[in-house]
Amino acid sequence: MRTFTKVVLFIFITCIARVGFAGEGMWIPLLLKALNESEMQGMGMKMTAEDIYSVNQGSLKDAIVHFGGFCSSAIISPQGLLLTNHHCGYRQIQAHSSLENNFLEDGFWADSLEAELPNPGLTATLIVRIEDVTKDALQGVSEEMDGRVRQSLIDKNIQAIIKSAQKEAYEDVSVKPFFKANQFFLFVTITYKDVRLVGAPPSSIGKFGADTDNWIWPRHTGDFSLFRIYADKNNLPAEYAPDNVPFKPKHFLPISLDGVAEGDFTLVFGFPTRTNEYLTSPAVEQIIKVIDPARIAIRSKSLQIMNAAMRADPEVKIQYASKQSGLSNGWKKWQGEILGLKKTNALAKKRLFDDDFTKMLLKNPAWYKKYGSLIRDFATLYKEIEPLVLTRIYYSEITGRNVELFKVASRFRRLTKAFENNGSTGYEKYKQQLLTFLKRFSKNYRPEIDQKIFEALMEMYVKDLNARYVPDFLHQLLDDSGGDFEKMAASVYQNSFLTDTAKVKFIFERSPADAINAIQKDLAFQIGKSMAESYKNKVENKYKELEQKITNSQRIYMEAMMKVFPKRRLYPDANGSLRVAYGNVQSYAPRDAVKYEPATYLKGVMEKYVPGDYEFDVPQKLQKLYKNKDYGPYGTDGKMPVCFIGTSHTTGGNSGSPVIDAYGNLIGLNFDRAWEGTMSDINYDSSICRNIMVDIRYVLFLVDKFAGASRLVEEMKLVHPKKTNPAGEK
Repeated sequence: MRTFTKVVLFIFITCIARVGFAGEGMWIPLLLKALNESEMQGMGMKMTAEDIYSVNQGSLKDAIVHFGGFCSSAIISPQGLLLTNHHCGYRQIQAHSSLENNFLEDGFWADSLEAELPNPGLTATLIVRIEDVTKDALQGVSEEMDGRVRQSLIDKNIQAIIKSAQKEAYEDVSVKPFFKANQFFLFVTITYKDVRLVGAPPSSIGKFGADTDNWIWPRHTGDFSLFRIYADKNNLPAEYAPDNVPFKPKHFLPISLDGVAEGDFTLVFGFPTRTNEYLTSPAVEQIIKVIDPARIAIRSKSLQIMNAAMRADPEVKIQYASKQSGLSNGWKKWQGEILGLKKTNALAKKRLFDDDFTKMLLKNPAWYKKYGSLIRDFATLYKEIEPLVLTRIYYSEITGRNVELFKVASRFRRLTKAFENNGSTGYEKYKQQLLTFLKRFSKNYRPEIDQKIFEALMEMYVKDLNARYVPDFLHQLLDDSGGDFEKMAASVYQNSFLTDTAKVKFIFERSPADAINAIQKDLAFQIGKSMAESYKNKVENKYKELEQKITNSQRIYMEAMMKVFPKRRLYPDANGSLRVAYGNVQSYAPRDAVKYEPATYLKGVMEKYVPGDYEFDVPQKLQKLYKNKDYGPYGTDGKMPVCFIGTSHTTGGNSGSPVIDAYGNLIGLNFDRAWEGTMSDINYDSSICRNIMVDIRYVLFLVDKFAGASRLVEEMKLVHPKKTNPAGEK
């Protein structure tokens, strides 16, 4: 039996043991007092850990909101005003847009509470409290257990923990694993379901630089949008209703007008989604040589077609804005990831660490007996899983992200499955869901664009993968088209009714059995089904088996690392839970003779300005404000600050995270990372890893001077901490 409480304590001790890597890590707010408070204060923080996370009184954590489950955000007024990124609210802004009221193009600013726009399905979740439940989660677990048996027992323990947790009826409970399932924490949350759009700048500001500047510093993007949380008369969660009222938070963030300077302390508070800081060299090598190149190649084809169509047609530009943004974001990130990993010699460093790990094991016979084969096992497992990984990427990217016809076909497969399992009852129930989906889907779908993407990606699928992973049906269809992918694509799209809502409704007028028969004869349905069955039968099961072995080995490796390198600084990988990252405002030099300053200004927006260009156009009013230097109280020394960078360790999910100063005030909004440092998900390196933030003064300037929405600024609390605390007192 392993003494897990000792392992957990060991984690805490080793986390404290090493210093000098300020900026690295995403920390659990509950543990800041024990692990981070002194270091943070040494870096300039004037708060205490209790100011950041407290259950008994209002603290910073009560102003931090999980926006929609995919972004972070912050409450910035006593009336539940919510600040997040423009790209986080993009889907909602697009949903309210049309050619007549193009909020993407022109921006949107509600002039009253009544004018704020509801967003069905959008949620705002706050953390009530966090508890360490490791002991209960690992009750009865022994090191002799098989990985699946171990996980099954842990799952049962977690269900018992959730069932017995103290909570209010309107609260939710979840338990998440940390340190590769060596530690577990419980989260009690409260989710609000009435979240309304309040304001958003035009995309020429909120998405300034678009694809060209994405993941790039220097940056000049006003990447923000405003929403508001509404509650019932008791300040509790409620579905949308006209008589709901603005939410009253336990805490909201005051806003500093004093700005930032190099060296200033910054704290980023949010919900980072996923990192893998403790991978071995075989895993990193596979990312560099197989995984990222495959993803980039597939999306390059799609984006080339999509971008051309968007440039040619303003309506397509609106319809495909969110789709294009979603694909492009990962596409460019993966390119930067490869660049950063290579520039910092990450693979060589990982190999050196693996060698050092093995040498340390050899010094201790007990360690070597238990952990000595780990590095060799990883090498074998990653080699075996590689062709399956490649096939999985192609399958998931093509059928789940890039070709929309396949996404629709998968919905029809669910309908046939509902009929097979539950007859007419199951059929009718899912049919209504499908019709609702198709109505929403058809609003932003262009079959002629999708057909070109299908043609390009199916050629890659057939030519790049091992032939055994390509279904026979697809080979036969291509043979019938004389090996011509363009001809095959035309045949598929001409002979499928799945994306034609009118034809689908006509088919649905038939009996369930006849409708299912017609659907199963549809050519697109048959291709999608053949690809799904081929993937399931030839790839999925073996992939899951190997992935489980890798996961189990990674857990044991994590345990071993804590023993072998007691002075190594350890922090848990991101997993979508609330985390604190901290660092300083800091410049950096990514290449020889190149140094980037830590802040940008409105002058840089004008230097990038290209009239009429969808990426670099600038609204006339913003040009006028710049020309007249009409910055109000938000400018400094005749300049208007726009963005700044720091050393905080961030990742996906930190979009919209508030950036907080040494005193607990809002100074910025996290929205990106510098391109060379996107590899921080795998290998944080303080020399080039920088998070990018929009300066809160630029946000206020745009809300007040550009949009004229002064009513919103009036409900905020504006402060001058540097002026009122010149000596640094809290």
